[in-house]
Amino acid sequence: MYGLFFALLLITQQLAAQPQTTTLTEVVQLAQAQSVAAKRANTQQRTNYWQYRSFLAQFKPQLSLDGSLPNFTRSYVQVTQPDGNIRFEPVSYNNSILNLSLSQTIAPTGGTIFVQQQLQRFDNFIQSSTLYNGIPFGIGVTQPLFQFNQMRWDRKIQPLLYAEGNQLQIESLEQVSLSATNLYFDLLVAQVNLQIAETNRANNDTLYRIALHKLDMGKISQNDLLQLQLSVLNAEKDLASARQTAAVASLKLKTFVGYREESAGQLRPLELAIPNQIPDLIVDVKRAFDEAVANRAGSIGFRRRMLEAERDLEKARKNNGLNATLTAGYGLSNQGPNLLDVYVRPQNREYVSLQFTLPIMTWGRAQAIVETAKANRQLAQQTVEQDKLTFEQEIFTQVTLLQMLNQQVTLTAKADQIGQNRYQIAQDRFKLSDLSVTDLGIATQEKDRARRDAILALRDYWQAFYTLRLLTLFDFETNQKIKY
Repeated sequence: MYGLFFALLLITQQLAAQPQTTTLTEVVQLAQAQSVAAKRANTQQRTNYWQYRSFLAQFKPQLSLDGSLPNFTRSYVQVTQPDGNIRFEPVSYNNSILNLSLSQTIAPTGGTIFVQQQLQRFDNFIQSSTLYNGIPFGIGVTQPLFQFNQMRWDRKIQPLLYAEGNQLQIESLEQVSLSATNLYFDLLVAQVNLQIAETNRANNDTLYRIALHKLDMGKISQNDLLQLQLSVLNAEKDLASARQTAAVASLKLKTFVGYREESAGQLRPLELAIPNQIPDLIVDVKRAFDEAVANRAGSIGFRRRMLEAERDLEKARKNNGLNATLTAGYGLSNQGPNLLDVYVRPQNREYVSLQFTLPIMTWGRAQAIVETAKANRQLAQQTVEQDKLTFEQEIFTQVTLLQMLNQQVTLTAKADQIGQNRYQIAQDRFKLSDLSVTDLGIATQEKDRARRDAILALRDYWQAFYTLRLLTLFDFETNQKIKY
């Protein structure tokens, strides 16, 4: 009974120690779920969300309480006498004030309307007197005239910035997928090279032993035997290099995707599956471009950049001309030695003021600022137009590349199969003394080249596949927009 238990335990440990085959889809999903790059993209999206919430809050009523409590002073102050002399009189007082206000911005005009209540208490400790002053009710407005209205432009630009930030988060996660794909194939190519090196080492060792018997039988020359011995040594060297390259590539992939080992200090091998099954996609260039325009952050950025250029031009014009601010208010106010005196038969309180600034002589400074803004707007237009052309060219290039690579994968897979079959035939012929060592070496090289070309073609295809997803933010495999 105990023997059976320990046998099962040993089998379980051996199975757990065996490398697990991981697919490309699993690696991409793992990278999107727990990689540092994915977490950073999600954090940036949350920052973008709260920045937009902060912007929206500016256009809602703001209730605030401000004041100075206490505001105590004990000192000597300068007092001018009727005869012109100066005396320094002692003072000791507390002048506290509280102000409760409710304000609302007016985005179309850039002004602010507010309602307030205010209470002030003055205590003169030298004279032992107290006096109250207050505004039971007050309403007012502050309205800039002929000035640049930042709020009106923010209402146009900030929603675009928010939408752009959301799409940037999706693009960042798609970039994570592309980076994970690149690292996946770096490791896969290294593992294939390692398999090739292990196979070549074993085959060369077997062929070298066969050649030793052929030499005794006089069916092979000493030179051919030395060439096979050299092949064995080169295979050993290639195997050591392939192991080191595979180990480094495995560590890079695990580090990027946040792969966690089950036991601390133990690096289990990560065996990758070859993604031979590729989706048979027929992508229309116009459809890809339309999806890119609708989904990409760059497309939203084109509109935002033009609005920012127009905003800067208007700001240059308005800030260098007549600027005025109208402030007006109405309310009730009163004062007295008691607190309730403030609220008993209060008097009317009105005020209005108009402050203005009119540049008269600037020596061409105002015109230079405006002309600079015009030039920047023209530069922005030209840059956006160039970026749009590059944007369209990238889509066209990637769609045609994906279609070409689809055929390339099929061709290299057939060449790989032919190379493997040809090498097997060459190996059998060598064993029968019907093939030279040189021809066997050529068959080995072509077999290895065909194998590597097949893997590299798969790598190019999947890189192009995820790059097209990144450029369009559209999944042509499921025919859906990419969302997270």
